[in-house]
Amino acid sequence: MVSREGRTGELVTRRTYYTLRDKIVTKLNLHLAAKTVIENGGSAGIDRVTIEEFCENYQQNMREIYRQLQEDRYEASPVLRVMIPKDDGRKRPLGIPTVKDRIAQAAVKRVIEPIFEKIFCECSYGFRPRKSQMDAIDKVEEYKEQGYKWILDADIKGYFDNIDHNLLMEFITERINDGWVLRIIKSWLTAGVMTEEGYKPTKQGTPQGGVISPLLANIYLHQLDQIMTKRGYKIVRFADDFVILTKSKKKANRALEVVREIAEERLKLTLHPEKTVITNFGEGFIFLGFEFIAWRYKRPRKKAIKKFKDKIRKKTRRQQPWPVEIIIGALNPIIRGWGNYFGNGNVKKLFRKLDKWVRMRIRSYIEKKKAIKHQNKRIPNAVLRQKGLKSLLTTLS
Repeated sequence: MVSREGRTGELVTRRTYYTLRDKIVTKLNLHLAAKTVIENGGSAGIDRVTIEEFCENYQQNMREIYRQLQEDRYEASPVLRVMIPKDDGRKRPLGIPTVKDRIAQAAVKRVIEPIFEKIFCECSYGFRPRKSQMDAIDKVEEYKEQGYKWILDADIKGYFDNIDHNLLMEFITERINDGWVLRIIKSWLTAGVMTEEGYKPTKQGTPQGGVISPLLANIYLHQLDQIMTKRGYKIVRFADDFVILTKSKKKANRALEVVREIAEERLKLTLHPEKTVITNFGEGFIFLGFEFIAWRYKRPRKKAIKKFKDKIRKKTRRQQPWPVEIIIGALNPIIRGWGNYFGNGNVKKLFRKLDKWVRMRIRSYIEKKKAIKHQNKRIPNAVLRQKGLKSLLTTLS
């Protein structure tokens, strides 16, 4: 245990970990890490080795990873950059590490995540064990009931692409001082990316898509959580998406000043000038897919509804040759998942409307006719239920 004066002047007691390599580089830890990576699936990295191909020679591949880490011969590969469409029509970069790198990252994460979990603030909900988006939504509503009606809805411009490597390593070193661990984390940060134009070095940022990236992102913004919490602000954060709730507009304006100061001077980040706004529950705001409106209500945002419909459309394309039962089997997890997440909003009318729309898509698939409102009703709802189709409304009960 070591005690020292913290950045805000208070005396803090914390433990620094110096020897973690032996815990990371064990065959059991690597196999457990590999199990997680394999179950999560995903695409191949720059070496074009898929999960399936890796598993075909699993024992040999795992022995090689173990030897490389044990003999300090492991070298991180550049991530493969692919562009993923966003709801607004733009694209965001996703960095895909090789399967080997994903397993190595998972092995390190398994050991260091519990160390940081001990110090992370309760206000942080993103990519943490036993915490979820709905927990964050519930906390926002709890604060609302306590009289925190004004909201600073903040947006960090290009967060994952602008994390400062030196600062991040400094924050990690506050808890971990094992040189081997620090070097391997730095190697993932600086491995670079492979794009259609060729190799590009990475001087800042952490790639979205890396196994360890969410943890590193939380370590970085833990600085914000700490300062805002100690100053008494009610912050609710999910990764880089966060809101701060206050009881007056004046305090919300002050919160904006403090957040901007921390972001720019402490973390070398920039708040998005157009997407960072001060509002209240009456004027409305959007957080984690929910639109909070008119003080009392919340419902799925329009983009969330569009995304749900797009998924349903994709699964119910009429050109497919499969029996309708197969199509319904593919739809049900989408319906249940979406309904369970948004089901605690003011959604009964919306869910009824969407159920009707989904049934129209299924009827269109069965009859191989274009889906048109008020048509394709020759197949009763009871028949669709008999074939196994789930309803959004059933997720409300």
